[in-house]
Amino acid sequence: MSEPATTERALILAPHGRDSTVASALLGEVGIAAHACPDLPALCAALEDGAGLLILAEEAVRTADLQGLVAWIGAQPPWSDLPVILLTLRGAGAERTPEAARLTELLGNVTFVERPFHPTTLISVVRTCLRGRRRQYEARARLVERERLLADLADERARFETLVEHLPVGVNLMDRNGGTILSNPAFRRFLPDGVIPSRRPDGEESWITYDAQGRRLTRDRFPGACALRGETVSGMEFIYRSTGEQPVWTRVSGVPVRDSTGKAAGALAVIVDISDQKAAQEALQRLTETLEFKVQERTRELAATLDQLRDEIRDRERAEAQLRQTQKLETLGQLTGGVAHDFNNLLMAVLGNLELLRKRLPADPTTERLFHGAMQGARRGATLTQRLLAFARRQDLQPQAVDLTGLLDGMRTLLERSVGPRVVIRIDARPATVPALIDPNQLELAILNLAVNARDAMPDGGTLTVTVDEVPVPVASGLPPGSYPYVSVRDTGTGMDEETLARAIEPFFSTKGIGKGTGLGLSMVHGLAVQSGGAFRLSSAPGQGALVELWLPKATTPAQAAELPPAPAADVSPAVVLVVDDDALIAMSTVDMLADLGHTVIEAGSGVEALELLRNGQAVDLLLTDYAMPGMTGVELAQAARAMAPDLPVLLATGYADLPEGVVADLPRLAKPYTQNQLAVATAKLLAETARTSAHAKPGDGLHREPRAGIHR
Repeated sequence: MSEPATTERALILAPHGRDSTVASALLGEVGIAAHACPDLPALCAALEDGAGLLILAEEAVRTADLQGLVAWIGAQPPWSDLPVILLTLRGAGAERTPEAARLTELLGNVTFVERPFHPTTLISVVRTCLRGRRRQYEARARLVERERLLADLADERARFETLVEHLPVGVNLMDRNGGTILSNPAFRRFLPDGVIPSRRPDGEESWITYDAQGRRLTRDRFPGACALRGETVSGMEFIYRSTGEQPVWTRVSGVPVRDSTGKAAGALAVIVDISDQKAAQEALQRLTETLEFKVQERTRELAATLDQLRDEIRDRERAEAQLRQTQKLETLGQLTGGVAHDFNNLLMAVLGNLELLRKRLPADPTTERLFHGAMQGARRGATLTQRLLAFARRQDLQPQAVDLTGLLDGMRTLLERSVGPRVVIRIDARPATVPALIDPNQLELAILNLAVNARDAMPDGGTLTVTVDEVPVPVASGLPPGSYPYVSVRDTGTGMDEETLARAIEPFFSTKGIGKGTGLGLSMVHGLAVQSGGAFRLSSAPGQGALVELWLPKATTPAQAAELPPAPAADVSPAVVLVVDDDALIAMSTVDMLADLGHTVIEAGSGVEALELLRNGQAVDLLLTDYAMPGMTGVELAQAARAMAPDLPVLLATGYADLPEGVVADLPRLAKPYTQNQLAVATAKLLAETARTSAHAKPGDGLHREPRAGIHR
């Protein structure tokens, strides 16, 4: 059967006479709902919708089949006891009628009302039955609430047990005698049997702790024992020693559990494994012991970083200032390079003609002195030209792998003589520094220029320090990040103010007196560094000296041994030399020097004219051509000439370094201005190599013929 509805209606079964009608009317007058049923099956069906009580006429049930009604009454839930009012005939009470006793046994909660009954009696009995029914409903509500609370409690207990089981700390709930009620795996890891340390005979051996005065605690002062006495103990650290295992650091707490009267009814013990925390504390203690040293070390690092940041800031500020001057310096460089090139050609003519003139003048001391002075002036002009080309980044560099430490060792004597006895030279060079890819002669000249500048900045003497190392390049340099071969020159001289420092690398700018400097020393060093693919930095302050720093490109091959100076011209057979130069003055000087060496010289003023001579069958043993010529460069001429005569040796004379990359890799070069001896060595070397390679060729091959000394124009 379904749960009876909460209703107070009266179901009436009195199918004979007017009892059903009268009872319904009486109940309706006092506000009690009533429902008259025509027969017993209808009554049983109405019970499914709920009823507050039943009013049955004795004659309706005496002989009826009560099996359905009895079954419904027997299946009531425990809280329900449906009241039944049985309307009997006078004198047919239960104490006198066996049938009434039988109905009482079958229907349970039966009240007898004799007929005829007074209306007040019926209403009073009905109200009494309904009050009892209401209490049944209230009991049902309390039972439902109790079941809900029990279900909630079961859910809560399940959640609590799940929480306790998965807690990373050990938890043990005890009764007032210290017996375990509930514990989790983390607790049973230390105490598998659930017995707390204060109740174990070996508790003091396995669990060790001390009080604030350093005294070892006994079992009666353990957190669990204190909690059972009503004391709260939290955060007491123990060393737990299990047989055969490493000691474990734990933190144990005990909290009393009190009943409604406030008395201790049990206790809660909590164990936390703090081994990792203790290990971290020990590591921290070890770290603290060395903290002062580390702080000092870190302070030094931070100071170095701060210095580096300041340097980078200064570099950026300097770079911004240099960017504003880039266009001016670029224009100056182009102008300087062009002037230097033309000046180079003029010096070429001067040096060549002076050498030829010397051979033709009679030996005389006065003449020799004048000639020597003229040669010295021309050579100084050549040096000035090289500095101009260095600033313009157009000098003819011969980069090679250079051992910077070895180069400085070889320069020590030269530097000491150049700066004089009042300047102390210190060379700080690391032997393990990687070789640099640089022209060694130009680098020596640059270091010498810096040393002379430093000497002039230290009129009362001082210290000149040259350092060789491998250090990171500054961000503002424009080079890819990394370590580079490094050369620095530092002096303890007067230094420079900001205005002077900003113009220091400009060509012809000098703070020295008239006749004491050209103003090209720093310009040349700057040009050498940049043209070589490195970086340059100049820093100075008044009274703090100056520092010049060079970062040079790394060499991919080992450092080369120093080359011997060029040997004097070897004796070679006279040859036919085709000289090509658009400058008549230069061509005349070169032609005269070659003719003086015994060669037959053919002169051409352009590449087109030279090619025309070769096409017409002019026999030539060597082609000497200038690089910079209008219409056709010396490189283009060499390519065209070799197309006609692949074995023809070509010597390229130039003062430029910015030749097309890779095109002239197989062309030997003769740097302007050159002397007759340099010309003789270069031509002799080429002619000798050609003779060796053509020794196995058939006579008459190529454009060669038996030479005859002279000049052909």
